[in-house]
Amino acid sequence: MVFRLNVPCKTICRYRRMLSQMAGTMRAVQFQTGGPEKMKIGEVPIPDLRKKEILIKVYASAINRADTLQRKGAYPPPAGESDILGLEAVGTVDKLGPDCSQKWKIGDRVMALLAGGGNAEFVACREECLIPIPKKMSFTTAAAIPEVWLTAYQLLHTVGGVKSGDSVLIHAGGSGVGTAATQLSILANAKPIVTAGSTEKINMAKSLGAVAGFNYKEGDFSVGVKQHTKDAGVNLILDCIGESFYNQNIESIANDGTWVVYGLLGGGKINADLLSKLLRKRITITGTTLRVRPIEYKGSLVQNFTQNALPYFESGKLKPIIDKIFPLEQIGNAHQLMEENKNTGKIVLKVREEAGKDEL
Repeated sequence: MVFRLNVPCKTICRYRRMLSQMAGTMRAVQFQTGGPEKMKIGEVPIPDLRKKEILIKVYASAINRADTLQRKGAYPPPAGESDILGLEAVGTVDKLGPDCSQKWKIGDRVMALLAGGGNAEFVACREECLIPIPKKMSFTTAAAIPEVWLTAYQLLHTVGGVKSGDSVLIHAGGSGVGTAATQLSILANAKPIVTAGSTEKINMAKSLGAVAGFNYKEGDFSVGVKQHTKDAGVNLILDCIGESFYNQNIESIANDGTWVVYGLLGGGKINADLLSKLLRKRITITGTTLRVRPIEYKGSLVQNFTQNALPYFESGKLKPIIDKIFPLEQIGNAHQLMEENKNTGKIVLKVREEAGKDEL
């Protein structure tokens, strides 16, 4: 006689994870340099903890442009950091490493800003780079916060020095950073203007508070910017495009404006009289990244964001925008969606079920 046990797939997966953890391994995204089709889930060691690091049991993560670049071999992780993809993760504190303070305790629900390693079942994070998850917020919603919202906060405040009343031109207004920057601009009493490649993305930005939006595929956005600002131009530009938007940015920026470059999706070579135009308008131009910043900088950024922005997620004034949630096993599909530029907001990865939903 043959007995068949009707065991749910989720239960089987849960016990597999338990066995892996007992063996000191975890499931994580792995890839070969190339396209999304070369991505898979493999078994790797659970990370050892260095001084002031905390082990996070990951429930959700997300993807960013940096992940797609790293997959292609164009953006390696900083020296000494995990080569697993993922610049953010959310979950619970599982273990405290050497010399950790008493700020965090086992079981705390946290968001983690990472230099890598987030697309896995566990990740090590410096305690200074952890943020408490707002009450009643799910893990999958929280996964849309760390990297893009801290980046947007950095661009606006730490680097851009946004002031009340400023006009802010935000490129890629439908992206994770763009939707975050739009909302943070409103919070700072500034006036966000966005560019995007579809009406849908522009309408989303306007629903979040953008005062104007222009489809860069339909013409010169600088014409619309100057009309909207009555030829004054914008005080601050958040630019992840670079080369292909150079001329229109020069026309759009106000005298004494600040131009923050944080990406080069449109190329990085400019053959133009850049310096004379910067001089004529007294433009301040600066470049910035977040992944390679020292821990002291990241810790200060996390602290400022936690104090000045995080409370507004609980009140509902700020909200993460999520385009789609994929299970970790569909990482290739998630990367494909991002590279098609069809997403509005974040692409989130669900790593495991939340407590109370088939989780032990």
